Amino acid sequence: MNDNTKLQMLLAQHSVLHGKRIKLRPVTLNDATALFEYASDPTTTQFIFETHSSLAKTRESIANFFMSDPLGKFAIEHINSQKMIGTIDLRVDALHQRAELGYALNKAYQGQGYMTEAGQLLLELAFSTLGLNKVESHCDINNPASAAVMKRLGLQYEGTLRQHKWFKGKFCDYAFYGLLKSEYQKKPVAPSKE
Repeated sequence: MNDNTKLQMLLAQHSVLHGKRIKLRPVTLNDATALFEYASDPTTTQFIFETHSSLAKTRESIANFFMSDPLGKFAIEHINSQKMIGTIDLRVDALHQRAELGYALNKAYQGQGYMTEAGQLLLELAFSTLGLNKVESHCDINNPASAAVMKRLGLQYEGTLRQHKWFKGKFCDYAFYGLLKSEYQKKPVAPSKE
């Protein structure tokens, strides 16, 4: 079994992760209404993806992105309400023993530490279960809330790539953050204060 197959097997075995207030689980078509609630909000999607214009678009997005290649992609489910409040994913690069972290959260749940809790679950998965060497993430430099989540998770600023992406009709500068396994093992994660 090669390294990529081993990582895929581990991701398949850990498709549900439990936190104190949230559960990470696969995204399904049953999540379309909850996802559309924030995917149709231009404020929430401003830096992440094209705003969804219809529930049908959201269903297509779930089928094409989350369900066609589900490993490492999670719905963030609020345990008490059992509502999907966001998504988080870990895109693994087996060859380089690293993964990229990406996320989106319904604005009604922002500022309450849910994304930090979800991120902590995926860092534990990445370093302790998958044995990766690095987790990285990036965001538009005009999105300080996303950068704040990365910092709370212990990711360190590594630099800015100018005009790195063409998004929504303009070139955007992106700040890159990263956390090494050796840093994760000795540094506690900052408290959740989203």
